[in-house]
Amino acid sequence: MVTRRRFLQALTGSLFVGALISKRTFPSQAQERISKVSLVKTQDRRHGVRTAVSLLKINNPFQDKEIVLKPNFNSAHPFPGSTHNDTLIALIELLKEYGAKKITVADRSGMGDTYQVMEAKGIFDLAQELGFEAIPINELPPQEWEHHPLEGSHWKRGVEMPKLFTHAQSIVQTCCLKTHRYGGHFTLSLKNSVGMVARYSVKDNYDYMRELHSSPYQREMIAEINLLYKPDLIVLDGLEAFVTGGPDRGQVEKPGVMLAATDRVALDAVGVAILRLYKTTPEVAQGKIFEHPQIKRAVELGLGARGPHEIEIVPAPDDESKSFAAQVREVLDRG
Repeated sequence: MVTRRRFLQALTGSLFVGALISKRTFPSQAQERISKVSLVKTQDRRHGVRTAVSLLKINNPFQDKEIVLKPNFNSAHPFPGSTHNDTLIALIELLKEYGAKKITVADRSGMGDTYQVMEAKGIFDLAQELGFEAIPINELPPQEWEHHPLEGSHWKRGVEMPKLFTHAQSIVQTCCLKTHRYGGHFTLSLKNSVGMVARYSVKDNYDYMRELHSSPYQREMIAEINLLYKPDLIVLDGLEAFVTGGPDRGQVEKPGVMLAATDRVALDAVGVAILRLYKTTPEVAQGKIFEHPQIKRAVELGLGARGPHEIEIVPAPDDESKSFAAQVREVLDRG
């Protein structure tokens, strides 16, 4: 068991110094693109993760890289309230097979103390067993953070994000499929990025999350955080979903799908289409998917696909996956 004292001692070392590289660049919004979202109908998380990633046919971006893996550890509530440990394990094993030099699992909880959330989920024990590093980012020292003004955004004074993310050699994200009753409307990959920024400023204790949740532009602000990084891979575990409520509890349905993509906008659009196959909230069910403020703002910022015509759903070759993908495609094209 990793104690808090041992963890804090490790933080004072040189764990993060060697992993820093120059900041990323982002594709132009005018660039033509087709974004693939793979879809696998399954009840086996290991099979789902491996198949979904393989269907993307991406060139290996992980060989000899130090990878930061961002899960959904908003709380310690059982899946889909938080990332299922089996999905995390399957993803870590796959990244090691791809030749990852080092894997760091990092997050900040929104509902509870992050260290305690990770401890309750057994993440520190898993880290020792599987050979990765687990970091509650809110316990990083001030010098490991950077302020980003996000000029032209709806954030009054920008946000603060750890260098661990902004200078990462590679970022992988895994998220859940669920609605969000606190104003986000849904929490998929774009919303999962909120756990990458500070709740309280390391300089003056300013409460960024109070600003976010009290703003009428909350959903646009969620999208704007995503300007600060670009993931090489996103895996969405949709074996179960909250179709109402969320992020910690709600009405559960069982879509039985695993999705993967490199485009957050495309993935979220497909995720919303899946939620619409069930009796979900009015905020998620109504209007055109690409007019939802999270997705619309992300498109304006050039973060991904600009409409259904730029999304290709790639199902696994089995009949069940193909049939479900066709249903999702119909909802996506309808709006």
